[in-house]
Amino acid sequence: MSGQFKYGVSLYSYTEDFGSIMTLEDGFDHAADTGATGIEILGETHVECYPEPSKEWLDTWFGLLDRYQLEPTNMCSWVDTKLRLGRQLTVEQGAGELERDLRLAHRLGFKFLRPKFGVIDAQLTPDPIWSGAVERVLDLAHKFDIVICPEIHSPTPIRHPAVEGYIDFIERTGTPNFRLLIDTGIFQNRPLKGWQHEVPEGDSDHAKLINGIAVDPEEFLDIAKYVAFIQAKFHYINDDLQCENIPWDKVIPVLKRAGYSGYLSSEYEGAREPWVAIDQVRRQHVMMRQLEAQYDAALADA
Repeated sequence: MSGQFKYGVSLYSYTEDFGSIMTLEDGFDHAADTGATGIEILGETHVECYPEPSKEWLDTWFGLLDRYQLEPTNMCSWVDTKLRLGRQLTVEQGAGELERDLRLAHRLGFKFLRPKFGVIDAQLTPDPIWSGAVERVLDLAHKFDIVICPEIHSPTPIRHPAVEGYIDFIERTGTPNFRLLIDTGIFQNRPLKGWQHEVPEGDSDHAKLINGIAVDPEEFLDIAKYVAFIQAKFHYINDDLQCENIPWDKVIPVLKRAGYSGYLSSEYEGAREPWVAIDQVRRQHVMMRQLEAQYDAALADA
């Protein structure tokens, strides 16, 4: 059964603009201007005095949500397992970092928390403490009605032991408060143009990160029931409203067939020049809505 997408914007998209030509309110204004209904943030970047914002900042935050009619979607956070050389976080310490960010996400009204666990290899396999740390905070996540959703991000494909480990955790615990977040960069099947550094060749993980790992969008169907949130990663939408790196014309139909009705949260990661991201995010929203409308129209005519 097909569902209707929700559309959001991650303030990460405006990395070059934020704090220079863009205030927090400007970010809200540009996100709302796309027709989005949701806003995503990076806790450490966008929350003033993280993790303990002032009352004045909180008043500003909720005032902006009300003024621009945006709902908090996903707060991105980090579990810094390798913060100190020679010593990794314990399970208890990792759980403490998760608890800190769950409490902040709850205060700000978010329903999703994306923890980025420290990794142990170039394919972004998470540090083994992740499962014990998450299990210790599941009751708190349930109390706050927040879904913890680690990110499946290039160069990690869908068919990978890390993803299998997350799914095994979901099945073992039976929890509704742990799911997957898909970054659509995994579907990139064409190299980035105009990359500011030399584009690596060969089959290294770094080369894959720049040139794309080309996961078949059809593979999403295998894990769709475990997915709670999608970061709509992209790098460049041209004047014809076509994405030059990610096959959105294949991605959107698969998401529709899977019945996904959650957020597509724009995450621009292209050229970092002032003002560019604002235009690019607008273009992406037009493109995604057009593709969804085309799919729905074809389904209605079938």
